Amino acid sequence: MKVKPFSALRPPKSLVGKLNSRPYDVLNSNEARQEAEGNPYSLYHIIKPEIDFPVGTDEHDERVYPKALENFNLFKANGWLKKDEQECYYVYAQTMNGKTQYGLVLAASVDDYMQNRIKKHELTRKDKEDDRMRHVNILNANMEPVFLAYRHRDDLDAIIAQVCKGEPEYDFVAMPEKFRHTFWIIRDQPTILRITQIMSEIPAMYIADGHHRSAAAARVGYEKRLANPRHTGEEEYNYFMAVCFPDNQLTVIDYNRLVRDLNGLTVSELLQKLEQNFIVELKGKDIYKPSALHNFSMYVEGQWYSLTAKQGTYDDNDPIKALDVTVSSELILHDILGIGDLRTDKRIDFVGGIRGLGELKRRVDSGEMKLALALYPVTMGQIIKIADTGNIMPPKTTWFEPKLRSGLMIHELE
Repeated sequence: MKVKPFSALRPPKSLVGKLNSRPYDVLNSNEARQEAEGNPYSLYHIIKPEIDFPVGTDEHDERVYPKALENFNLFKANGWLKKDEQECYYVYAQTMNGKTQYGLVLAASVDDYMQNRIKKHELTRKDKEDDRMRHVNILNANMEPVFLAYRHRDDLDAIIAQVCKGEPEYDFVAMPEKFRHTFWIIRDQPTILRITQIMSEIPAMYIADGHHRSAAAARVGYEKRLANPRHTGEEEYNYFMAVCFPDNQLTVIDYNRLVRDLNGLTVSELLQKLEQNFIVELKGKDIYKPSALHNFSMYVEGQWYSLTAKQGTYDDNDPIKALDVTVSSELILHDILGIGDLRTDKRIDFVGGIRGLGELKRRVDSGEMKLALALYPVTMGQIIKIADTGNIMPPKTTWFEPKLRSGLMIHELE
């Protein structure tokens, strides 16, 4: 992989707690407005600038993008964001439920993305890419990092462990999740050179989270290249900001389904149809969590059920057919409940496992939804295998937690 250090634009220590934010795409405009209320330092004024307009203003309103630039310039003029004098690597650690993962912050290569050495496992939507492109172009910066994974290396782990023995630049607990975020700066030139060398020996990296951000960043870099008659390949726009984590430290959690109706079936008829492909066990009123791959949890009419896929309904030798999301989408959602396209069908909704199975129960008990289906999480090994074989994950398969906080570092393209 071709990577480089960069001079990050960062908040002073005294402001990082007020300036950092959740990623732009994990909350809506009203939630961002509430979180930023009374806080002029909040990064939401740049990454979700519709909050500075009247309630109801569309996030894609033509006034929104120039407002992002106006606020970005204000943050820099006020000293709320300051640029490091030298190019550095950075270490960004996140601690959730007593477990810490350590990411290396770097500038990743647009060429590596274009040539599929930075590998994808999800399809992107052009409208979402276009929105992020406009944002990157008008600010001339990557405001938020892409979340990448790589097959772990002991030598890189040792370097990062040594860096983390030093005093961190930032160390705070973010709300509302209450996860800890810690950040170190690598200025030592021999260490920087060694990291660059090790990364050059890594054959591939994998997008864990941020498919639209990475696609937009790569498209912006490519367009800038075409527009520059003196292009050399070393310009800053040839790179985009990423935080890279070793695969053995990452936590993938479940991504669950809610369905609004039973497609005209009674619960008895539903259970009868499920028994064709699953071993169905009634678990009662206590929440039941899937125990292994190919085991599912279903909640309907106040009762939890265990559904275990029968032999022959999955193929562990096929990276797509081995996925529980494939099994459930085909044999339950499509064949029994009549759900067509998971991306567009209004009868289905998705809930990240970070909310717990209690959220599924609540929404079914409220009458809003009729049935909940909980899946066992995919593994990093499955994600890497799918990306390496050029396959694409079905929709709403992966949920990584904790999410990267935005605002700890920004990568300017000039």
